[in-house]
Formats: sequence, structure tokens, C-alpha cells
Amino acid sequence: MISKHDGGDTFTNKKRSKPDPTRPVAVWRSMDLLDGEPVGCLTIILRTRGCRWRQCTMCGYASEGAPATEEDLMVQFRAATKDLSSEDQVVKIYTSGSFLDPAEVPESVSSQILDGLAAAGVEKLVIESRPEYVTRERVEDSVSRIRTEVATGLETSSDLIRDHSIRKGFSFEEFKAAANTVRIGGGSVKTYLLLKPPFLSEGVAISDALRSARDAAPFSDVLSLNLSNIQRGTLMERMWIRGDYRPPWLWSAVEVLKTVTSIPIVCDPVAAGARRGPHNCGRCDEAIEKAIREHALTQDVGVFEDLDCGCRAAWEKVVELEDYSFGAPLF
Repeated sequence: MISKHDGGDTFTNKKRSKPDPTRPVAVWRSMDLLDGEPVGCLTIILRTRGCRWRQCTMCGYASEGAPATEEDLMVQFRAATKDLSSEDQVVKIYTSGSFLDPAEVPESVSSQILDGLAAAGVEKLVIESRPEYVTRERVEDSVSRIRTEVATGLETSSDLIRDHSIRKGFSFEEFKAAANTVRIGGGSVKTYLLLKPPFLSEGVAISDALRSARDAAPFSDVLSLNLSNIQRGTLMERMWIRGDYRPPWLWSAVEVLKTVTSIPIVCDPVAAGARRGPHNCGRCDEAIEKAIREHALTQDVGVFEDLDCGCRAAWEKVVELEDYSFGAPLF
């Protein structure tokens, strides 16, 4: 089935009642930064058995898993890369968990993937992993074949918020150790930060993201600001249905992106403008989403200068007063 995902060409089988272990969750093309320049990027989400942790309060990816064999995974990879071209200088290979978890992606499979991408002339590979699966040997093995970036969902530098609001299952110290391991092994580090975990007001969420960016910067080569969106079957969805949670305002994302300038920071505002995604009033959402995507490729905060809407005053009041509503969204 052909569909659209984040503006790129995608094939996915989400409408199947039973996931097909021989087809990836999604594949799409977009643009990404490589050494400060925008280049073509191919993103592949492999369908694996899924994350072993699967306790995060905002993550609904566990439902995408299937008991894929090693051959199934290679069939997925070959299908996803059959049209790989010289324009695809960056390839991102994600799973619903950790690429470096051998229970999800056996080392024999990851080795074939690395060889295939290197032979195709891909400049850079981006993978995701929880800290506990990061080893110097795995990083060095990958870097010896292709330039590698390891992305980790730190979400926040606050252990209190990460433990009790997100239930991530690792500490800031464990993240730092893994990041250092990646760098010692010759790789680079991308750190995901979550804007507005459950139980945080809009203002506290902004402050937490800014503090986390400052704390994570020394251990990161690039930050990725992930804007919360409502995924099915999660605690966040249950709170949203009850009226106890609202996805972040797009103005909040702009505030963070404008303020963090000491390190590259990107943002892919998934589901922007939708009720389940980050949104403002509806009238300005498209323009702000466009500016956020432009900033990701240029790092130019000037793209935000001319943005304005009547709802900005409402957002400012939310930031000022929402703490007094005992966690209930004002809008």
C-alpha cells in the first residue's frame, strides 16, 4: 500500500490486521543535514519484535512489532533500499526499539546492513538505541564500515521526570556513559528531547526542554526536539481522552528552537496541526510547521521572526497560568 508519511513517499501495511514480518513499518525520503548542508535522506523503520522495555508512557510503537526472522529482516531491508540512489547520502534505520539490541536486530543482520550501505556509497547511517545496548565494540564495528550516528531518547535531563512521568528506565548518568562510549568508538551522538511529557504544564515543559538541552549538549553532537503526539494505547492517550493532557503548542516548540543556539537542534513536528499532535489555533499551524522544518535544515532562527497570530496571546497566558490549574489544560 502506498501512503504518505511526513511528506515523503512511503509504503506501509498498517491497515493489515496482522503485521507482515517481511515488510517494513514505513519507508520515506526527506532532507537532512550532513556537515551543515541539506542532503537527501532515506528513512527505514524495520519491523522487528519490538522494544524489550516497552513501558514508556507516550510510546505506542509496541503494536507495530512482529516476530521477524533474520531472513525476514533482510527481505525488509532489501525492499526498502531497492531504489537507493546516490542522492540518499544519509540513511536512517530505525526499529520500534533499539537497532543495537541483538534480540531485535541480530548482529549477523546488522553486519549485512552495514556492508550493503557501505557498498552503495551511503555517507552516513543513523540508528537508535537505548543506552544499555551501546558497546564500544558494536560502535567501532559500525564506524569501521560507515560513518555512524547513534540516537538515544534521553527525553529530559531530569531523572525525576524521566522516571515518573515518562518511565524511561534509565538515568542521566547511564545516558552520559553511553554517549561517551559512542564517541570513544568514533561515532556521533544525537539526543532526543521530549517537549511536554505527561503531567507537565506548558511552562514547565518549556523550561524542562531548555534545561535538558543545556545539560545534554556536552554529550551530544545534535539535539532533536520531539514534540509529543498522542499515540494509541498509551497512558498519554488515556490522559488526553479524560481532558488531563494537551499536546504542546507549536509556539512552545518555536520558543525552544529560538533559544537553543549553542548546538544544532532539529525538529520534525509529526502530526502538527492535528488534535492528537502539537498545535495552536488551527489558523497558524501550517505556517509554523513550515518554519520549524525550514529551521531544521538551515539552523536559522530568523525563520521565526515574522510568525504571528492572535492565539499567541492565549499561549502566553497558558504558560503564565497553567500551573495554577493543577495540571488541567487551560485550552
